[in-house]
Amino acid sequence: MKLLKPLILIVEGKRSDRSSFSGGLIKKDYDVRSVPNGNDAVDFVKHEQPQVVIVDASSLRTAGKRICSAMRKEIPDTPIILIVDEDFDTAKFKDANAVLVFPFTLQKLLNRLKPFVQRNDNNILEVKPIKLDLSQRWVYCNGKNERLTPRLFTLMKTLMQKPGKLIQREDLFKTLWETEYVGDMRSLDVHISWLRKAIEKDPRNPDFIKTKRGVGYYLDLPEKPKKK
Repeated sequence: MKLLKPLILIVEGKRSDRSSFSGGLIKKDYDVRSVPNGNDAVDFVKHEQPQVVIVDASSLRTAGKRICSAMRKEIPDTPIILIVDEDFDTAKFKDANAVLVFPFTLQKLLNRLKPFVQRNDNNILEVKPIKLDLSQRWVYCNGKNERLTPRLFTLMKTLMQKPGKLIQREDLFKTLWETEYVGDMRSLDVHISWLRKAIEKDPRNPDFIKTKRGVGYYLDLPEKPKKK
């Protein structure tokens, strides 16, 4: 299986006196999306979840503080790398995980990216067209990529390990909540709904996660899971 490229969002402007970092990152096998301002960046992360956001404030002729703050409100756990000019006080940027002062080499940017992005082909569970990153809890399907909560990750993994097999509601509940007590299972239904939103084109008419009313759920796919 070919591992999906890490998705990187760059917020950058166009300047005649310097080039974009996008081309260099694409050559290094990243999936790079570029937006020209903070508003477009906020709109982007409402629909997709990049593994890292790069705010090139230097190219935007701004300090980048407001953009980083807006990003942090939308994606509190996503790493942010801020690029600033030399005359900015880098200590003030509490919303950025790393700050780079321009100019610097592409290799320095790649070195800063490395701790935030893990590529591990051995930790991908695949049941076409769904791919699940077992180490980072990212799920990829229908052009979407979303990092799952621990419980949603367990639910997705359980369904993928038994494609086409009906799993009883009680068994799913016990697995997700790690208990032998089965009480009100409406919370299970809510988690199924959230998982559908993460992978389905139309969560109300799901293609993959199917329900047998009053009995359980199953992943409607013929392939067996495989690790590579």
